[in-house]
Amino acid sequence: MTAPNQIDLAHAYLIDDLPGSKIPASRLRDILDKLQEGRPLTTNGFSYLRQLGLVALGQLARGEITYETFREAAASEQIKRQQLLEVERQEKQTARLAREAEQKARDAAYWAQEEAARLARESNPKYITRMKNRALRAQYDVDAFVEQEHLSQLMSILHRFDGGSRLTDEDVLWMTTEGRAYFSEALQDAHHAREAEFYAAEYGRTTDAWNAVNASSHYRKCNQAKKAHELLTSIPADRQKLPKLRSAIATTHGGAMRDLKRLNEALGLGNQAHELTPKDFRPCTLLGAVNFELGHYDTGRNWYDKALERGATERSIDHDLRAIFLRADAAKRNELKAFLLREDPVRYSWVKSLGASKLSSAGKRSA
Repeated sequence: MTAPNQIDLAHAYLIDDLPGSKIPASRLRDILDKLQEGRPLTTNGFSYLRQLGLVALGQLARGEITYETFREAAASEQIKRQQLLEVERQEKQTARLAREAEQKARDAAYWAQEEAARLARESNPKYITRMKNRALRAQYDVDAFVEQEHLSQLMSILHRFDGGSRLTDEDVLWMTTEGRAYFSEALQDAHHAREAEFYAAEYGRTTDAWNAVNASSHYRKCNQAKKAHELLTSIPADRQKLPKLRSAIATTHGGAMRDLKRLNEALGLGNQAHELTPKDFRPCTLLGAVNFELGHYDTGRNWYDKALERGATERSIDHDLRAIFLRADAAKRNELKAFLLREDPVRYSWVKSLGASKLSSAGKRSA
């Protein structure tokens, strides 16, 4: 006859609801095996059955009752165990739900307090001002740390500018000196775009070609060289009578052509401007820059020397050369580096530290 398995025995003795009855080598399973095999239980075995509340099974093991009587009593004990287990389960469920409700109430109270604090904070005039200032700075990429003594002036400038006003001369002076850390590229572009539109409108209103020159200069500084080219091209010849004006138009137009990579046209306009005002350094600066970009380094150096003789600063020329160097491809950069170091290794020592990894720092404003 096949030996009964653990589940069969547990079911036969009506204790299948107790986990230990189905686990091999467990204490309860050992007792079942002894009963099945007719072996007597030890004192400890009987004590263990009493601990589990298995009264009927203990009586059966001592031979005090028959198996049929045992089954009736054991079934009643099993029902009571299951009822107690269900009561315990429900109590645990009730306790768990109560804990969850308490936690939910605590969470709701916490978030209500946080919301009240947020509303109080956001209704505070100082907080509102701070948030508006932060958003305004973010709009113009002014992410540098602002010194406390600079904050009032900076925010006054930004609020006026954001309201549609142009930067005053005093604003520009402060932003390019004491407040230069806050004169972000985005703010500079926005400033030059606004100035360009102002002077373009003035040109339309007055037909004064100098306004077109000023507008074009600002268009170039905010990367809108095409607009500068279109505006300068539109100036009628009868408004270009004075040599100084014609030279300014040609120089600015040449700069726009340079920005648009139309270098031969820029060269022609630069030469035209120099013929009109041979003592003005601006055409010479343009011709120096264009020749360097074309790879005519000796010619470019000569034009820059003429610009210095006519009033250009060494600093402005070095700024031009640095921008040209940074925009050049690797081969041109190496050529220019070698030329500049031959010319003056001290003055142009900066080329040694600038490499391909620093191209992103190239300056946008050039002559």
